Amino acid sequence: MSGFRRCAQPLNDRSYIAHWSKERTRGGATLPDTAATRDNRRMTILYGIPNCDTVKRARDWLATHGVAHEFHDFKKAGVPPDRLAAWVAAAGWERVLNRKGTTWRKLDATQQASVTDAASAQALMREQASVIKRPVVEWDDGRITVGFDADDWQARA
Repeated sequence: MSGFRRCAQPLNDRSYIAHWSKERTRGGATLPDTAATRDNRRMTILYGIPNCDTVKRARDWLATHGVAHEFHDFKKAGVPPDRLAAWVAAAGWERVLNRKGTTWRKLDATQQASVTDAASAQALMREQASVIKRPVVEWDDGRITVGFDADDWQARA
């Protein structure tokens, strides 16, 4: 016996993820802080707000299709600045910023007009997470999607 003990905890148990994400390595590479899993693949992470209908539909879709995932609640945990920058780089700030939502419409015209580029959009999104189009999903293979489209997600699965 090698002395290696398998852990019986579920994939999305944060304590297991935290255990491997600190300064542990597997296969010679340090695992990213938010992406550790048992088989050295990234964990799918869904970012959003729990009472958002689109986020609810997305979470149901992931559960129905057996996709192990972690949920990151913007309201409780905030928006990780490094992840926001990655979303903007992957999808573009125009896609990540939700200009159709209630929060955007409630902003005064001056605030809306001040959003002219990625930096100003990210500043607003850090300040008011509700202007981020939801959900944002970081898939286990590194892809990033913004919004929920069941047909698109099915094609990617």
